[in-house]
Amino acid sequence: MSYSERGAGAGGVRLAVGPISAAEHLAFVRAQRSVSFLQTPAWGRVKTEWRSESLGWYDGRQLVGAGLVLHRPVPRLDRYTLAYLPEGPVIDWTGDLDAWLDPLAAHLKAHGAFAIRLGPPVRTHTWSAAQVKEGIVAPDIKRLTDMSGEWADPVGARVTERLRGAGWLPQSPEDGFGVGHPQFKYEIPLAGRTEDELLRGMNQLWRRNIKRAAKEGVEVTVGEDLKAFHDLYVHTAERDRFTPRPLRYFETMFAALRAEDPERIRLYQAHHQGDLVAATILVRVGAHAWYSYGASSTHKREVRGSNACQWAMIRDALAAGCDTYDLRGITPTLDADDPHVGLIQFKVGTGGHAVRYVGEWDLPLRPMVYRAFDLYMQRRARRS
Repeated sequence: MSYSERGAGAGGVRLAVGPISAAEHLAFVRAQRSVSFLQTPAWGRVKTEWRSESLGWYDGRQLVGAGLVLHRPVPRLDRYTLAYLPEGPVIDWTGDLDAWLDPLAAHLKAHGAFAIRLGPPVRTHTWSAAQVKEGIVAPDIKRLTDMSGEWADPVGARVTERLRGAGWLPQSPEDGFGVGHPQFKYEIPLAGRTEDELLRGMNQLWRRNIKRAAKEGVEVTVGEDLKAFHDLYVHTAERDRFTPRPLRYFETMFAALRAEDPERIRLYQAHHQGDLVAATILVRVGAHAWYSYGASSTHKREVRGSNACQWAMIRDALAAGCDTYDLRGITPTLDADDPHVGLIQFKVGTGGHAVRYVGEWDLPLRPMVYRAFDLYMQRRARRS
């Protein structure tokens, strides 16, 4: 086993980076309070179009950090890859970043990477539901970033400053959605709260819709019928005009994540009088739960199956001891005339808060190849 080392950190610690087994990686993940499911060994088996590897950071003989790296080859230059660590790696982001990221860069460059892309799981700002609602109706507020956050994380500010100073290039677009994973998310804190407190934190419409579903006799169960989910998901994609993933993707996702942990992923299905009216997918790692995918029927929307599914997932995440229920990405727009504002309006009704993360960053390791890849991606985006 080969390891890459670069200078000592502020505390004189010299870290080494090298491959680790999936079992070692999973053991490290299980020892953490919260790790993104995109940084589990199983996720590498889901992303079949990428080559994946698990890397570990060692302080002497002790494993102190881990990351899932997805390798994407350059078209017509297959010996070079973009090394991507989505929502990772799992390291001490409060420490000396050079001590962590320098050996990572050395290892990946030595093994053919032309650039590294990573997404530190570090927040910079948080806005409460009340602030978001006020921003939407304020005529002079157009974006979340036009308001001072309810809370700013100094660690996030330091990570951003250090990455920029070390030559990393920010990749997150201003509108919040891009090729990678979203920089702005909506999350519901669960720690120390009861179901009643969570319901009181929701707006009147959400509470009314949950009650309506119960009154109409909507039944939510944890199911296994991925084909039924996928049929409803394709229907949703046609209605809402997005490109659906194939059934095989979900079959691979469930098989890979469940093989790692039987409780890692669940399919929730809402039925009304025998009809499937909504279905959602929940993923959980440690104390963090994610609403991952959702689908709903145009028929019988009035029985509020989607709200019933969400409430069932929130309750189960709370019962499992989760700290956070993650509704995933939003755009930062608060402009009432922007069609994307409906997404944050829907999610803000759950209570919780909007969160800005550090976002995704690239470090070019072979600048000429990186520029060629960038041009290729720009041309592809113009064609799509």
